[in-house]
Amino acid sequence: MTTTYDCDVLVVGGGIVGLSTAYALTQAAPGTRVTVLEKESGPARHQTGRNSGVIHSGIYYPPGSLKARFALRGAAEMVEFCARHGIAHEVTGKLIVATGRAELPRLHALVQRGREHGIPVRELGPAQIAEYEPEVRGLAAIHVGTTGVCDYRAVAARLAELSGAEVRYGSEVVRIDRRASLGVAVRTADGTVLRARALVNCAGLHCDRVARLAGDDPGVRIVPFRGEYYELARPGLVKGLVYPVPDPAFPFLGVHLTRGVDGSVHVGPNAVPAAAREGYDWRTVRPRELAGTLAWPGSWRIARRHWRYGAGELHRSLSRRAFTDAVRRLLPGVSDADLRPSPAGVRAQAVLRDGTLVDDFLFRASPRVVHVLNAPSPAATASLPIGREVADRVLSTLRHP
Repeated sequence: MTTTYDCDVLVVGGGIVGLSTAYALTQAAPGTRVTVLEKESGPARHQTGRNSGVIHSGIYYPPGSLKARFALRGAAEMVEFCARHGIAHEVTGKLIVATGRAELPRLHALVQRGREHGIPVRELGPAQIAEYEPEVRGLAAIHVGTTGVCDYRAVAARLAELSGAEVRYGSEVVRIDRRASLGVAVRTADGTVLRARALVNCAGLHCDRVARLAGDDPGVRIVPFRGEYYELARPGLVKGLVYPVPDPAFPFLGVHLTRGVDGSVHVGPNAVPAAAREGYDWRTVRPRELAGTLAWPGSWRIARRHWRYGAGELHRSLSRRAFTDAVRRLLPGVSDADLRPSPAGVRAQAVLRDGTLVDDFLFRASPRVVHVLNAPSPAATASLPIGREVADRVLSTLRHP
């Protein structure tokens, strides 16, 4: 039998990782026909377009991890990509500030890690903090020189153009039929059927669902966490990027301040469970998705393990004053009136059955399919090397189906 293919590779998901993968495929193997299926009406409508726009240095991530390797390489590549294509960006550096004595050993550990990674790090005392950020207070800080900001929506749109891929918006995948000897057939919500030699799952918030559609057990469940942001009414209070010392027991960085490429300063995010995969506010509840989250044993184990941390995050979500108090640890001059609500984001956090929060990028391959099952921050920073990694895996699948 002769199979007619509509393209060589179908990429499910038009966020920055999916579009970077499409770009990498056509760069690595010119002539490869790639089609991207995105259920929204344009690119980067979820995690990519709703984050704080930071180009991360890689200082937080353990040596040898995929996050460290891809973020270190990806940060430099992202700056170069933005410069080459005229995309708004700036290398600002950032401060990581310790406001309590218990944080000082963790801050020193970050200094050591930064040096292991070859990242320019400068240790600061209180007076030196004021040289960078006059309104910020802390016991000690480090300045990380390679951190920056950019417009990731513009990056995603440019990758779509450069890839030469056919990008189909409004194309939600509802069924996948995979045959190891033939390839994959995908049906979208409007009834269109597309056939390809291989498929890449970059569906972000829905990647575990797409994996199951393809007949694979992902071994994880995406548990959505909403990150709520405010915007500073007085952006002049902050000159660049200011972060707290992260808690190593939880994979979220805590409330930080980020001056974007447009000059506005975003404050956040916190991290609260969302009642829908795309639950950008408390009013958005999708019973089927919520039931799926609650049915996953790992969700309850997270709750038992991190209930104190979660209670604090929930309090800050429901109380602007509590959120303001958290910001005042870094920026004492801020008031409730300085915080204006800003659009929230939702982090697609992969969780194992035992409640472990997957803390690194996670890729899995099966015949004719490559799944990206965990790609939270710093995935936007690392998107160019991630795209190459996924492209290498899918091209290997094409060579050895």
